Parts: sequence; structure tokens; C-alpha cells
Amino acid sequence: MSIVKEFKEQCETPLRKLREVADAMKVEMHAGLDSEGASRMLKMLITYVQNLPTGDEKGLFYALDLGGTNIRALRVHLGGKEEATSLAKFVSSEPEDFHPPPGRQRELGFTFSFPVRQTSIVSGTLIKWTKSFNIEGLVGEDVVRELTKSMEKIGLDMRVAALVNDTVGTLARARFSNQDVIVGVIFGTGTNAAYVEHAHAIPKWHGLVPKSGEMVINTEWGDFCSIHLPLTEYDQALDAETINPGEQIFEKVISGMYLGDIVRRALLKMAEEADFFGDTVPPKLAIPFILKAYDMAAMNHDSSSDLKVVGNRLRDIFEIHNTSLEVRKIVVELCDIVVIRAARLAAAGIFGLLQKTGRDKVKVGEQQRSVIALDGGLFEQYPKFRTCLESTLKELLGVEAAETIVIEHSQDGSGIGAALLAASHSQYLGMKDH
Repeated sequence: MSIVKEFKEQCETPLRKLREVADAMKVEMHAGLDSEGASRMLKMLITYVQNLPTGDEKGLFYALDLGGTNIRALRVHLGGKEEATSLAKFVSSEPEDFHPPPGRQRELGFTFSFPVRQTSIVSGTLIKWTKSFNIEGLVGEDVVRELTKSMEKIGLDMRVAALVNDTVGTLARARFSNQDVIVGVIFGTGTNAAYVEHAHAIPKWHGLVPKSGEMVINTEWGDFCSIHLPLTEYDQALDAETINPGEQIFEKVISGMYLGDIVRRALLKMAEEADFFGDTVPPKLAIPFILKAYDMAAMNHDSSSDLKVVGNRLRDIFEIHNTSLEVRKIVVELCDIVVIRAARLAAAGIFGLLQKTGRDKVKVGEQQRSVIALDGGLFEQYPKFRTCLESTLKELLGVEAAETIVIEHSQDGSGIGAALLAASHSQYLGMKDH
């Protein structure tokens, strides 16, 4: 229990600390917008998306969405304001060689044949539009080249129309339905945020001022770090064993890829130093990333009197049998500690974005309403993460400002949003089918 107590204390996120994190985030955002490389943490990438969907877009589009865990091939019918937007999708878990665990680098020329096959399943015919993606280790030209080669190999008549970051797609999807949307955030296997910035607030932008006066910025906030982040020995050990030590620290404490492994490391220490599971240390506790965020969610929301779900997960994942109710309760407490810290830090990140855009306070005489579009498996499938994030953001904003901020779930946002951006910017806009 002393190990649990120390871990809980190290993970505490009082409002004072969260405000310090948000302030540090805002400082880095300003630096990243000022000039390239001015911020070591936030790239603040100019996306060149100057016009977001208006809700008038129409047509038939196809999108290929490669997430951190699943591949989605989407068939999107846009009906504008007059007709409903309909969606057909094929979802498949990605094979391990497509997204290897942290610590194993993927080869540059890996095959795209698997996602291409999924797209052909959902279309069954000619595909002209696709949502492309941001693959670790690949730049845009590499993605287009490798994807095109795989399409040609199976005879699929398809071309890449746009490369769209998932957060930008989430923002675009939500903006199609609601013009008050200003931020898009992904909380899934990884995490990132994009938002709408005034063009005059981007000193490093030297092009013509967009007619809209706005530009979408991709923050790449996963790489954010600050002395105010409550990091523990488990976070440091995890970071040291990844392929990018010292990088993506914010992502490593709040995203689905890493949460389960933080819990596993704490359990391993308790087993080694306090005989938590008996005289021997269960061998599978030493396997990195064997505990997933969805396992945490299942244990965290186990409502049975004997915590049967917790016992079953410990048995199935770690081969730990006949655990007592006391042990199961402690496992749930560890999950609580990790997910609450993640959700509260995620809320601090969003609060930092709202501070940067001046949406964190109510302006006298203005009827301001700001919508934040969120997507990703962690947000969608981990209720404790979602509710804690929402309540923490309200705490940070205060009662009056919180009434002007709305959180909206932008389901399948990245894929549909990419199709919308293709529609908004394409020379073919206005044709019936694409």
C-alpha cells in the first residue's frame, strides 16, 4: 500500500498544477507560431486549410482512415443542408506488422496492401477520393508513393487526393455540422489537437492573408513537455524503453497506447518488492504493453460485487489466478490513478488552447459559444476518462465560462472530415459523384 500511496501522490493534479501546465502549453504555442523551431515541443504546423466545410458540400466520396488501432474504409454521401449525410464503413483491426508495438521500428517500404484491400471492399467500384494519413517515419511523398504502388498491384483504380491529419479531419467533420467548432482533438492510441487560428496571429506565415482570415493549425501537442507534468518512475522507465526516448512525453502520459503499461509497471514493482501476487512474480507482468487501455476500462468499470471482471482480466492477461477481492480493489485503484491523471492533463491541454484563442473567458457584450470536437477510442470507449476530462475542464474554466464551451463527439471524424476537405477544395466540387 505504501507503493500505491506514493504513486498516487506523484500523480496528483491539483488545479494549480493544471493551470501551470496550460500556461506552459500556451507559451509554447506562441513560440511555435512565431518561427520554425522556436518551440522545441510544439511544431504548430500550418496546414494550409483556410476554408473549413460550410455544411453545403454534396456528393459521394470515399475515405481511407488509418488510425492507431483500426483501419476504417468509409463511403460518405454528403447531402448538404437539405439531405442527411449517410455513412457506410468497414472497420478492421490492423495486423501487428502494420502497427508494431513501441520499441520496434517499421521499415519504410512496408506494404499498404492491407488497407487498400479494405477500401476495395467498401467501395466495390472506382475510388477517386481517399483520406490519407500521417505514418510515423514516412513523409507525404513516401505515403503517396507506397499507397499508389499497392493500389496498382491489385488493379484498384484509385488516386490520392489529399493528405489529412486526423485532428484536422475531426475539426472539419464537426465544422460541417456546427460552425461554432474551433478545436479538434484526438484521444485514442495517440493524441493530437488542431484548432482555428487568426492568420494575423501566425508570424511565421508569409503568404497572402486567406480570404477567411483564418488558418487551421496542427499543434502536434503530443511532443509537449513541462516541468509541471507529474511524472513518475514508471513514466520515466517506459519512456526510456520506447523508440523515441525524451519525445512525445505528453502523449505518453495521456494516450491509450501507454496507459496500460504504466499500470503494468506499477503492478510489477508491487509483485517484486511487496509479494503482491504471492511468493513468485508472474512472468507475464514483465511483458511490455501486454495490458491495453481497453482492459483498464473494463476493470475500471467493473460493477460486480466481487470484481469478477478484474479477476478474469488478471487471469487471462497475466495468468494470475485466484486473486482476492482486496488485490482486485487495489488493481482498480491503480487504474483510477492513471486514467484520472491522464484525463485531467488532457483537460489542461484543451484549456491551454482555449487560453491561446481567448475563449477561456466570457467577453462583456459578446454571445460567444465555442465547440470542441473530440474523437478517438480512449475518449469514446473509456467513460471514466471522458467524464473526468469534461468535469476538469469545467473546473478550470469556472462556472460562467464553462457555459460557453461545448464538448462534442465527432464520431468517425477524421475519415469523414478528410472527404469533406477534399470536397471543399477539389476542382470537381459540384459533380454528383466522386
